[in-house]
Amino acid sequence: MTMMAMAEVPCLCARPSLAVPARRPGTAPPLRGVARLCPNATAARGVAAVRASVVEAATVVEDEDAEEEEEALEERYALGGACRVLAGMPAPLGATALAGGVNFAVYSGGATATALCLFTPDDLKANRVTEEVLLDPLINRTGNVWHVFVEGEVHNMLYGYRFDGTFAPECGQYLDASNIVVDPYAKAVISRGEYGVPGPGGDCWPQMAGMIPLPYSTFDWQGDLPLRYPQKDLVIYEMHLRGFTKHASSNVEHPGTFIGAVSKLDYLKELGVNCVELIPCHEFNELEYSTSSSKVNFWGYSTMNFFSPMTRYTSGGIKNCGRDAINEFKTFVREAHKRGIEVILDVVFNHTAEGNENGPVLSFRGIDNITYYMLAPKGEFYNYSGCGNTFNCNHPVVREFIVDCLRYWVTEMHVDGFRFDLASIMTRGSSLWDPVNVYGAPIEGDMITTGTPLVTPPLIDMISNDPILGGVKLIAEAWDAGGLYQVGQFPHWNVWSEWNGKYRDIVRQFIKGTDGFSGDFAECLCGSPHLYQAGGRKPWHSINFVCAHDGFTLADLVTYNNKYNLSNGENNGDGENHNLSWNCGEEGEFARLSVRRLRKRQMRNFFVCLMVSQGVPMFYMGDEYGHTKSGNNNTYCHDNFVNYFRWDKKEESYDLHRFCRLMTKFRKECESLGLEDFPTAEQLQWHGHQPGKPDWSETSRFVAFSMKDETKGEIYVAFNTSHLPAVVRLPERIGYLWEPVVDTGKPAPYDFLTDDLPDRALTVHQFSHFLSSNLYPMLSYSSVILVSRPDV
Repeated sequence: MTMMAMAEVPCLCARPSLAVPARRPGTAPPLRGVARLCPNATAARGVAAVRASVVEAATVVEDEDAEEEEEALEERYALGGACRVLAGMPAPLGATALAGGVNFAVYSGGATATALCLFTPDDLKANRVTEEVLLDPLINRTGNVWHVFVEGEVHNMLYGYRFDGTFAPECGQYLDASNIVVDPYAKAVISRGEYGVPGPGGDCWPQMAGMIPLPYSTFDWQGDLPLRYPQKDLVIYEMHLRGFTKHASSNVEHPGTFIGAVSKLDYLKELGVNCVELIPCHEFNELEYSTSSSKVNFWGYSTMNFFSPMTRYTSGGIKNCGRDAINEFKTFVREAHKRGIEVILDVVFNHTAEGNENGPVLSFRGIDNITYYMLAPKGEFYNYSGCGNTFNCNHPVVREFIVDCLRYWVTEMHVDGFRFDLASIMTRGSSLWDPVNVYGAPIEGDMITTGTPLVTPPLIDMISNDPILGGVKLIAEAWDAGGLYQVGQFPHWNVWSEWNGKYRDIVRQFIKGTDGFSGDFAECLCGSPHLYQAGGRKPWHSINFVCAHDGFTLADLVTYNNKYNLSNGENNGDGENHNLSWNCGEEGEFARLSVRRLRKRQMRNFFVCLMVSQGVPMFYMGDEYGHTKSGNNNTYCHDNFVNYFRWDKKEESYDLHRFCRLMTKFRKECESLGLEDFPTAEQLQWHGHQPGKPDWSETSRFVAFSMKDETKGEIYVAFNTSHLPAVVRLPERIGYLWEPVVDTGKPAPYDFLTDDLPDRALTVHQFSHFLSSNLYPMLSYSSVILVSRPDV
């Protein structure tokens, strides 16, 4: 026997059609036990015929003694050349290649019968099952895990499951044998092969199936190891994988793919980025909204399978049963690491693509709806995600699934961390109705109801203390669509950092000149100690950002006061109304010269703020050249130039791109701009228009500080967000003079004075009469950086 020590069970083979009539609750007969696969079956039979045959076979077997049964099985082998089906093992979950075959294991707490469905790729396209194996609950079930081992070469086939049991949506039950669902643990999912193109007959939801893994790896990591940068040293670039190279101006061989993005990694290295945060790359259906190519799910926040990379982000599509998708993703990670760039995945464990009760049955719902989703007593779906359902994250089975998934992406795919979309959902109590199932023990006087925010959420505890995930970057979007807002208060175990939404809002208001934010702005520059210091966290637990994939781009933030989302087809009713933007005096891109100049200053001001703030700076793809979405602040549905990185525009906007590149370089050169802990009074001194006299009044629009630095000696940074210019007195340093490096009030290339600028000395000399008197003139809405130099 093999290591599995599995009993062989009698079996019947079948090749049923997928064309099974829709089931009505209580009318379909249950699936019955099975167990041996004959891959050379000659006749296709319907599910009803299979069930009848199984019952007949089972009756015959009961009447046979062991010797007759063995002879019958040997005869079947001799006649059909069949491979055997054995009991299998309940762990690990998913499809696992072992010596001599593949073990299949899947959890379903409510199913009364289960069938493993196998497909050839051609049969999947033709919408028919190649072979179906009915599992015997006495032999192929351990606890709530169904399992079976299939001997032989099945690695070039695909698989799914049927589950039978109670179908009663009013009770939260969706077990229906007419559906073939995808294993949540499938490592690649195959359906349509080409992005944006429906399946046969215009079907946007053709039958899906999982890849059966090989017993060996076909990928060469070439010695790749984790980079393990200290988080304080990161500069994060939020990036849409398809959008990065899909535009024709990218001039890559495979635009919109993992391989295409590899061709542009050197650009990111030159920009000064050492970490990319990929907007969801798990398998999702971009055509879930309609068949129209003008409106698709471009962002991908609607996951179908959390283990699978998006097959339509690959050059090979669904070729090689999806293994090419895995290898191309690995290639992207490997090549990013070679260039010193870490890879963080945006993961969406708050909901799935199955939506509410009107959504499709794809995977989780058809396997165990009650386990995987937060449900009310009458089967209604809680909607803390705003997308129709809420993943039941703190259920014991679900949290184990999530941790298994994270481990897979770290160990098998070599990713360096995760950003958790709407992470506050992961802190809510599961729909199990009592604390015993949440914590494992009763809590006296405490009643945990579905969705209650938990002080010590079991899932966050598991992730935080998992030995395999130690050292992995964990970033929470610390809010959800149900009103839970936890920025600064997310349960963290000192390992979780957060998208700092308060930083974004405060910086936007101060930079555009809103009164009453000078003190809050200073806190942001220090790494938001008012949010993180009391809880024992550090500045680098704050992910600082001004713009991200949702909301205005940096260019639109200074161009529009209002959103313009009509092209989304929702009468401009979608998207955020409270944008804290300012158009600098005129609405829209076409404005007089003075307004356009002010906008350029403001974009630079925001970027300076990001790069001189303690914490981790993050900016969105395209903001470094001023990408515009024409005022649309919710471009989730546009697979076109609106969301594509415009490589041609980058060349046209060289001045802004140069400034951003030099600012990231300056940050890395300054030890003081990425501190391990919050700055102290010995390191940092605040100033106003006069040194040492900061103005924290409600009407103050000026903030400045000087900072001791091991490499630069000392730096001076000032922001004047008033509509009036100012002459600033600089702090006096005996034996040193202040020399300007950055001044956003000046035109390029004088906005950033590099050592190789041909007339740099002349430019500095023009200000010598100010600098020799420890003065510096600042334009309205401008920022400056000066460094101390020995007075020789």
